[in-house]
Amino acid sequence: MYTAVKYVHVVSVLLSLSGFFIRGLLMMRDSPWLRQRWIRLLPHVNDTILLAAALILAWMSGQYPFVADWVTAKIFGVIAYIILGTLALRDASTRRMRMACWFAALAVFGWIASVALTRDPAGLFARLA
Repeated sequence: MYTAVKYVHVVSVLLSLSGFFIRGLLMMRDSPWLRQRWIRLLPHVNDTILLAAALILAWMSGQYPFVADWVTAKIFGVIAYIILGTLALRDASTRRMRMACWFAALAVFGWIASVALTRDPAGLFARLA
């Protein structure tokens, strides 16, 4: 069962990244597609599945935030990613700021993935130390 939930989580992660990347490109082009209801709704559905799978995996593995350092790091990374993503796609006042937040959110996403793969709170930066 753990493996099945892990695959749901990983597929949801890939869909989330792909969707965010595409919505960022649409934002840069000032595309009217970005205002389509299904484009705004679908990420929330996927992210709900992603969060549910993450919570189930944490419960099944017994690795919880503030107990397992790498899980705590991922939680804080996800919070930063959500804030940057919201600024990138909606709340930043200028297009230049939205683009900067979009690139920063993608970088944070990469770091979160590296934390998950290495199970080290430093993620890809662990190799630099």
